[in-house]
Amino acid sequence: MLGPDSDIPESCDSSINGCIASSQEIDSWRPITEAIIPRQDLKQVLIACAKAVSENDFLTAEWLMAELRQMVSVSGEPIQRLGAYMLEGLVARLASSGNLIYKTLRCKEQASIELLSCMHILYEVCPYLKFGYMSANGAIAEAMKDENRVHIIDFQIAQGSQWVTLIQAFAARPGGPPHIRITGIDDTTSAYARGGGLNIVGQMLSRLAESFKVPFEFHGAAISDCEVRLENLGIQPGEALAVNFAFMLHHMPDESVSTRNHRDRLLRLVKSLSPKVVTIVEQESNTNTAAFFPRFQEALEYYAAMFESIDVTLPREHKERINVEQHCLARDVVNVIACEGIERVERHELLGKWKSRFKMAGFSPCPLSSLVNATIKTLLENYSDKYRLEERDGALYLGWMNRDLVASCAWK
Repeated sequence: MLGPDSDIPESCDSSINGCIASSQEIDSWRPITEAIIPRQDLKQVLIACAKAVSENDFLTAEWLMAELRQMVSVSGEPIQRLGAYMLEGLVARLASSGNLIYKTLRCKEQASIELLSCMHILYEVCPYLKFGYMSANGAIAEAMKDENRVHIIDFQIAQGSQWVTLIQAFAARPGGPPHIRITGIDDTTSAYARGGGLNIVGQMLSRLAESFKVPFEFHGAAISDCEVRLENLGIQPGEALAVNFAFMLHHMPDESVSTRNHRDRLLRLVKSLSPKVVTIVEQESNTNTAAFFPRFQEALEYYAAMFESIDVTLPREHKERINVEQHCLARDVVNVIACEGIERVERHELLGKWKSRFKMAGFSPCPLSSLVNATIKTLLENYSDKYRLEERDGALYLGWMNRDLVASCAWK
């Protein structure tokens, strides 16, 4: 993967899938290509290269990759940085090595502390994760305001940081806090990022709850979301149930990947539990069933906005910024571009599609309260004025300039 001191690797030379290009051939393409594509328009060159890849035009793709290597940089402008990772995705697609690179980026042997540090920096410098957590927590707090026993099932609990502020809010509830039980579900990849199992999350949250005098239990389920069954969820009578899907449902394969359709199966399972509230937070992007070329264009537009927003906060030459983009974003970019079928796990859908899935599973919309909206507006005052918050059809959208990036809503 690209490190802080390197640009794009020479992993794709003059031989792709058996097509060998001579310097004479490359020279012959140059006038045609330069006539079509402005030399310094990196975005257009990326699009042209993706178009050539989609049409199996390996010679043109190779020539454009050679041009792109001179234009991208992990320490340049936002489009140059994103371009470096998108170029790697294109190279990996042609070499059929996308899944290998994705797995390497998720599990390579760097210190888990470094990965945690990168995730924490991203959490602080951009409001995307905070927006998602705050909107979901607000919906849960509102739904549970009169409950004495609350059970929260969190799919992909990660470090458990979402629940810190909710436990604190419940502690301050008039009349005293409820008894809270959290079931945290996560797979072994997150265990690597944490530096240990789910017991680490349970211990952290238990200490926090004790300090705020909140009755608390934690149940960890180290299992893939695709393998979750009713018996893994620890349902008990007499508890009001909340289910949280924060940035995880897009990893579930749907009907376009497998006849088992885990995406809709999981929603039906959750509906059968009769939860009082279900929260969903997802990237507002359409990369699930789109063919390769339109998917590339969608990813380019989406992540360009994301990289521009990071650029406002972290200096371009800052090593931490390079690490954040490499460890937290680059792997997703490569997976969207380079992988297909079951190997492509980054399968985002627009909120309109998620709404259709929830309605088909039997859920009804649960509008977010105006207090949640006001709280997030206050949060955004600490960030660039180019961020925008919109409420549409009972959902909240957080965007950068004119591009929606994250959407949040609740169901019952």
